[in-house]
Amino acid sequence: MGHSSVRGEGTRESVPHARQPHEQGWDDGLDGLDGTGGGVGTDIADRPDRSGADDRPVVPGPGPGRDGDGSGGRDGGNSGGRGRGRSGGRRRAGGPRRRAKSGKRRVFRWVASVLSLLILGTAAAGYLYIEHLNGNLRSGGRNGGDSGVEKAKPNAAGHTPLNILLIGADGRNSKENLALGGAKDTVGDKPRADVQMLLHVSADRKSAAVVSIPRDTRVDIPECKDPETGETYPATNRIITESLQRGGPGCTLTTWETLSGVYIDHWMMVDFAGVVKMADAVGGVKVCVKQGVHDKPTRQVKGGSGLKLPPGDSYVKGEQALQWLRTRHAFYNDQGRAKAQHMYMNSMIRQLKEQNAFTDTGRIMDLAEAGTKALQVSEEVASVKKLFDLAMELKDVPTNRITMTTLPTVEDSRNKAHLVAVESSAAQIWKMLREDIPFDKNGEPEDAAKNKNPSPAARPAGPAAAAPGTLAVTVVNGTGADGSYAVRGRAGGIAEVLRGKGFTRAVASQSTAPAKETVLAYPKSAGEQGKADALSVAKSLGLPNGAVRAVAGADGMTLTIGADWREGDTYPKQEAPKAGDLPEDAEVHNGADDKDCMDVYEPYRWDGKS
Repeated sequence: MGHSSVRGEGTRESVPHARQPHEQGWDDGLDGLDGTGGGVGTDIADRPDRSGADDRPVVPGPGPGRDGDGSGGRDGGNSGGRGRGRSGGRRRAGGPRRRAKSGKRRVFRWVASVLSLLILGTAAAGYLYIEHLNGNLRSGGRNGGDSGVEKAKPNAAGHTPLNILLIGADGRNSKENLALGGAKDTVGDKPRADVQMLLHVSADRKSAAVVSIPRDTRVDIPECKDPETGETYPATNRIITESLQRGGPGCTLTTWETLSGVYIDHWMMVDFAGVVKMADAVGGVKVCVKQGVHDKPTRQVKGGSGLKLPPGDSYVKGEQALQWLRTRHAFYNDQGRAKAQHMYMNSMIRQLKEQNAFTDTGRIMDLAEAGTKALQVSEEVASVKKLFDLAMELKDVPTNRITMTTLPTVEDSRNKAHLVAVESSAAQIWKMLREDIPFDKNGEPEDAAKNKNPSPAARPAGPAAAAPGTLAVTVVNGTGADGSYAVRGRAGGIAEVLRGKGFTRAVASQSTAPAKETVLAYPKSAGEQGKADALSVAKSLGLPNGAVRAVAGADGMTLTIGADWREGDTYPKQEAPKAGDLPEDAEVHNGADDKDCMDVYEPYRWDGKS
């Protein structure tokens, strides 16, 4: 308050008596931190010099109820202070000064009220924004069938690996998706799963692995039920891209679990338009081609993504990012496309880390808005908080501990346009994922050992197995897989071994069922007791726990002897994979490699002129 409103205008303000603010009902916290009434955070020495002010010392004025004769003054005589103007007039108690203080109090109360409303409003706005993001998300059931694969046991620290299936759908049933390219003759069809990748984050969250399967790879697709229509699709052997049409993302997840034996926690799916939104939110991702590229139709091959880039590094975003991810012909084949997708993902992860996107609020909001609109997710993670928690699981994984590969495949003898997995290589990759063995060699030597086995305390207690003589086991000969001949009498031989170990109800089946790996299946409906019984059978033969599977609708316990156990009475001990021990025919891409560059198939090389 710069000037007095009484006749003595221009005089210095006096300091109220130490008791005065309390006696008049003013709040020290509002009128001055030092109790002087000089305003919040101010002090007499800090007040501006006023023109016309005299040089007399400032002394306390009379408090309420005092005589005003200066008897309360410090000098015992000069009691004028603030209460007397130059003309000697005395301010009346309760006059303008008190009214000014009252006005000041009202101002502070108003400010406090406004601040309170702002705080509450901000909290409400934050809540509404989160609800808005949650409203963007679409979700569906985790699985479309029953693979019998169970979640991995916790490690010594009580942690389990995290497995997420990433699906890129090719649906062209919206104007937005149709405008972004692709075959017009598929409009109206159920979308196919053009891109499929399994993201595995280790139990200790120190490494991550990504495995792609080319879309035209022929696999066993299990029985699935469409959650929207209720239609049940029978098991079949078709290319994996069709799994999405046979029960949605949940069926694709069940197909992967059946194929790999790896329990998958969640799925996330994005369509063409979603890829564009996400690419824009990231702000462009660096990619590289050794030669200029133009993925256009040719006389021999129709279609093409339309990708057009000069040689060297380029930053792609929006529709151009989608073209990069869809390009197949210019990168030779589906395996080449998977390699280009891995390059894009690694580059994007490096970029997000460089941008501090995991901690930058603005970046998080941009990505959250785009991501929630673009993604469809399994129902257990259908909230912003849960998705954010998932992102935090990846935040601290170093880029040199992120490894991407594609399942090794060869041409399908039934159809040259299709592929089949190289079984030995696939088995090695799946085993590493099941046992949580890092795909890279950049970790500490003890990391793999820490993840591998749970401590005794971490193993949940279950029921005791029933007496061996009470358990019925059917043994099936499946040794004729992988193009090999079936070992004659193999089922009968193992059934006899089981009977010798007390499982007197073990019998050999007269039918065969070729299988790559030995599996001991038990009815899922048998629950924990069925599991305990099956594990006791497995232990007697030296089978690993991972060979035991719960199968819905199974009719009793069935042991299928696979091509991996063609001789001997005890399952052969297999050397555990070591970190980084991927098959030689698997392409490997490390997240720290920023020098990778795609080779372009000659018919699609661009000279930069046409």
